[in-house]
Amino acid sequence: MSINRVIISGNLTRDAELRQTASGTSVLGFGVAVNDRRRNNQTGEWEDYANFVDCTMFGQRAQAIAQYLRKGLKVAIEGKLRYSSWERDGQKRSKLEVIVDDLEFMSSRNDNQGAGYGFNSGNNFNNNAGGNNYGNQGYNYGNQGYSQPQPQQAPAPVPQAQPDVSASVYDDDIPF
Repeated sequence: MSINRVIISGNLTRDAELRQTASGTSVLGFGVAVNDRRRNNQTGEWEDYANFVDCTMFGQRAQAIAQYLRKGLKVAIEGKLRYSSWERDGQKRSKLEVIVDDLEFMSSRNDNQGAGYGFNSGNNFNNNAGGNNYGNQGYNYGNQGYSQPQPQQAPAPVPQAQPDVSASVYDDDIPF
């Protein structure tokens, strides 16, 4: 038995590029930078080393989120690895990429990342057996002015304190 699952989080290295196959399937390509921290043996200081990962998403989900994926946006993705090889000008070439199954926006409204878009965490764009699931918290695309309507309940719900999402879970001072 083999397992081919990848989970990474990082910042987009470029704006996403949406294209169509000859059969009409949407293909979204983007890159994610994932930092690896290592201690420099000579200075004893922790240093970040970037790993650049090519990612591809297919179908209606790709078309739906293409406009929101901008350089610098922090995302978490889950998918599988795919190896491709080809020959160009007599030279053999290859690459390893992530085929994205799930994508979650991790930038909060207070972040300056993501070209001015604020995303609530929990907005998952994933492909379950029952079809697309666009999260349970609703959309809030910052400057877009669109919010998913909330269902009306007979008695008004009691307001609850919202957690402070301005503090990042990813602290640059953590050495691992």
